[in-house]
This record gives sequence, structure tokens and C-alpha cells, in this order.
Amino acid sequence: MTDDRGEGRNGGVAFGTGAYLCWGFFPLYWPLLDPATPLEALAHRVVWSLVFVAGLLTLTHRWGRLRQIARDRRAVALLAVASVVIAVNWGAFIYGVTTDRVIETSLGYFINPLVTVLLGVLVLGENLRRWQWTAVGLGTVAVVVLTVDYGHVPVIALTVAGSFAVYGFVKKKVALGTVEGLGLETMILAPIALSYLAWLQVSGGLAFGHEGTGNALLLAGTGVITAIPLLLFGAAATRLSLSTIGLLQYLGPVLQFILGLVVFGEAMTPARWAGFVLVWLALVVFTTDALANRRRVLRQSAESLAL
Repeated sequence: MTDDRGEGRNGGVAFGTGAYLCWGFFPLYWPLLDPATPLEALAHRVVWSLVFVAGLLTLTHRWGRLRQIARDRRAVALLAVASVVIAVNWGAFIYGVTTDRVIETSLGYFINPLVTVLLGVLVLGENLRRWQWTAVGLGTVAVVVLTVDYGHVPVIALTVAGSFAVYGFVKKKVALGTVEGLGLETMILAPIALSYLAWLQVSGGLAFGHEGTGNALLLAGTGVITAIPLLLFGAAATRLSLSTIGLLQYLGPVLQFILGLVVFGEAMTPARWAGFVLVWLALVVFTTDALANRRRVLRQSAESLAL
């Protein structure tokens, strides 16, 4: 495990902060793609991410590693699942931020850690500590409060949280580099994305190439803005402890929430404030417990070595 004392020197915090700042400011980019629909934007994100990653694979001479992974049927099967759930995550995010639901989208990333631990219970049969259950309970109450206020279940938030939790779960089953993983995932999705774009062109609904050079460049740029924070995160993950990454991950949704409130002017009723406060309280409980448990494990390990 990485020693936190060396994080500042080796740039891990800078890489991690850069990644989450990129993700935090994401809501500003996607509305610029109008009049492209959310589905067209998603298709371009897949295609141009593949183009960008293919260039990186060429520059870093890692095509051999990717071909080696592609021969592993289990890895390919897991990556196929990962590609589907990340497409759902990207699609839900793009739809949310282009339909004036940035705050609800940020909620998805706030509750993601709680959904992840719940997934561990349901799928892996893990046992949660008392304070973890408390955090999950508070998060559940928050979702109920927000459901009553919205008048419907916060589908976008739950889709974002659930899909990203499943994506993380599947990716842990396949130990891959960031570039190779994204490369194979986008290769799996690219035929579908290209077919959809071709259909839009034939049916006359394609924005790309028909709405000016600026719009075309912005659509092509979706590949760059997708890959860069992932590369920064990959660099941070190899340098930082899990507890530090766990703290940094809240930077993204905090920025998204502020953008939704201040820049996009989305409404926050008293009930919505109550729901978000419950979520934030749940995250405080969850994070405090995680840090305390990590210190306890490290102390026990040190005592064992001393014996």
C-alpha cells in the first residue's frame, strides 16, 4: 500500500485532484454539443474515445498487451459487461446534464460509495460494520425524502450510482491498465455507436458535420475529455492510498452540485436540501468509519510485525 507521506512528492494528489476537477466540471461541456442529442453525444464519446486511445496505444507501444488481453475469453466477457454499464453511466450523465438535472446527477456520484458497499453485501455476501449500515440507512432515507419531493424516484441519480458501482466491481475482476481497458471497452461499443451515427446520417438527424466546424470539433473532443481524467486517475491510483482516493472522490460531485445550483440555476426546495444533507451526513459517517478502520488495520499489522 502506498505511504501517504510520499503522496505530495510523487504527484499523486495532483493527479487525483486533476482527475476529479475534470469530472466536476464535466456538466459545462455537454450542453455545448447542442443540437446533438444525448444519444448522438454518447455515440461520439465512444467513437472518439477509441480514436484517442488508439493513438495512445500506438505512442506507448502497448498494442501487444491489448492483443494479449483480447485472447483471454474471461477478460473479454467481463469487459463486455463493463462496456455496457459504462455506456449506461455515460448516457445517464449526458442526459442528466443536458436536461437541467445537474444536481440530481451529482447525487448519483454522492451515493455511489454507499451503493458500492451495498453491492458487496448483495453479491459477495460481505458483512458491513455497524457504522457502514448506519451510512447506508441514512442514504436510503435521503433517497426516500428526495423521491417524495421530486414526485418520482430519482432515476438518473440511481442509474449513475448503480452503473458506476457495477462498473467498478467488474473492473476489479480484470486487472488491466487504464488505456488497455478503455481501448477494449470502446472497441466493443464502437460498432453499435458507428451504426447509430450512420443511421442518423441516413435519416437526416446527424448533427456532426451539419452544424458547423465548432460543433464538430466539440463532438470529436468528447474522446479527449473522456480519456484525460481517466489517465490522471490511473496515475493517481498507483500513488495514493485508498483512503486518500476515497476523500478526493467527493470533489467531483461537490463541483457538479455547485454548478447545478449557481451556474445552471436549478431549484433546491427545503425537502431537497434535507435529502442532500442526509446524504452528506451518510458520507461523513461512511468516510470516518473507513478511515478509522484503516488506521486500526494498519496498527494491528504493525503490532503483528513487531511480534
